[in-house]
Amino acid sequence: MTIAMTFDERYRAIDARDARFDGQFVTAVHSTGIYCRPSCPARTPKAANVSFFPTSAAAHEAGFRACKRCLPEATPGSPQWNLRGDVAGRAMRLIADGVVDRDGVPGLAERLGYSDRHLTRLLTAELGAGPLALARAHRAHTARTLLVDTDLSMPDVAFAAGFGSIRQFNDTMTEVFALSPTELRARRRGGTSAMPGRIDLVLPVREPFDAVGLFGWMRAHAIPGVETGDAASFARTIRLDGGPAWFEVRQDAAGPLRLRAELTSLRDLAPLISRVRRLFDLDADPAAIDAGLSRHPELRPLVARIPGVRLPAAMDADEMLIRAMIGQQISVASARTVMGRLAAALGEPVDSPSGPSFLFPTPAVIAERGAEVLRGPGARIRAIVHAAGALAEGSLRLSPGDDTLEQRGKLLALPGIGPWTADYVRMRVLGDPDVLLPGDVAARAGAAAAGIPSDATGLTAWSTRVAPWRSYLMAHLWYAAPVTQAWRAVTPEPSPRKDDR
Repeated sequence: MTIAMTFDERYRAIDARDARFDGQFVTAVHSTGIYCRPSCPARTPKAANVSFFPTSAAAHEAGFRACKRCLPEATPGSPQWNLRGDVAGRAMRLIADGVVDRDGVPGLAERLGYSDRHLTRLLTAELGAGPLALARAHRAHTARTLLVDTDLSMPDVAFAAGFGSIRQFNDTMTEVFALSPTELRARRRGGTSAMPGRIDLVLPVREPFDAVGLFGWMRAHAIPGVETGDAASFARTIRLDGGPAWFEVRQDAAGPLRLRAELTSLRDLAPLISRVRRLFDLDADPAAIDAGLSRHPELRPLVARIPGVRLPAAMDADEMLIRAMIGQQISVASARTVMGRLAAALGEPVDSPSGPSFLFPTPAVIAERGAEVLRGPGARIRAIVHAAGALAEGSLRLSPGDDTLEQRGKLLALPGIGPWTADYVRMRVLGDPDVLLPGDVAARAGAAAAGIPSDATGLTAWSTRVAPWRSYLMAHLWYAAPVTQAWRAVTPEPSPRKDDR
């Protein structure tokens, strides 16, 4: 795993210009004062002149500037932040989600249960930079992406990236990249013309990338009226801090993965990009995951058939809980029908490029009126309404920065939530790579097809050998199940049942 890489291992990676490690660390060269991505084409510096940093923010804080040749910010993010459940990993997920820009360091510290000072000390010791510097680096990365990939005006780029003023934007970009915003724009790749609030940009991704499976998954689970999908695209509406937003992720034949979005407020762009990257698991390390799973003969054919499998995350934590609870013990198709009815009855109507749409209803609305719309066993309806009420009043808070075991405990304490639901939520909300759902019917069918134990006890025992990649094992087992083959096909078929045991 990347976390345990030694100096010599990192040096061998930069000497080989190995692009698999781009985004996982940066190389600072003392003789030039710059830092690079591992695959930088420049001549490999002497080992004595090199320091490695886990984040670009740490390199900034140490006085280094980004390489103008390889632009280390133009890479997928580090896979460590999903692998790590410690304070540093949780903080990085929340910073990417815009918590520091919205609520400041006190808001981040409160989410993590620390004082401002103690959190700053922890992150500086662990990552080489405090929360303000980490958030600043994230803003610079977003701004560079917008300068290179879009036609947004300079003030709009600064605003969208989260800068407080044009001067702060100019100073930060020049300090980080040793290039002014105008000079960075001159390196543009030819983005599309943009109206105010409309974005079209490239999403960097590590290969191999199982786009077929991801788009199939999204299509199979899409909520009518909220989400749409086909073999090469997925689009939906979402409620962000600045108002309603719409986005589409698309991959045309032999082309890059692209994000198109329309926003009420450009300040929501950086959090949206972060959430979309998490939704499509774009910062995963497929080489490490595939290698870890392929060590086991039973899984080798599955990995060979689907290299670069990804684990879909969640756009909104509260919505994910409601979706998981609705989906307990019913088919995916039935759950879509129920959620489509809920969205049409209680969601806010919006116009989007996909046509008339709805925003998924808020927990407060579901708590107040969900019982009028939901159908099924009374106990399940009461459980969903109760959970929505807890989310609405704030007694239950879910976010990508939660501690995985604490989140699981909070969910299991609610009526009507069993292990399948609690674990499925933390898999999707936290992007936890090591979650097993042994009671999942489709996964057990996939296990039987793969020749590994398919009973809950046997699968749990066998799965320990693939830690910390059990969530990705689940993805392979889902795709191996006969009933889920439609997820990877153009024409969808009836979907499988799920079991909350």
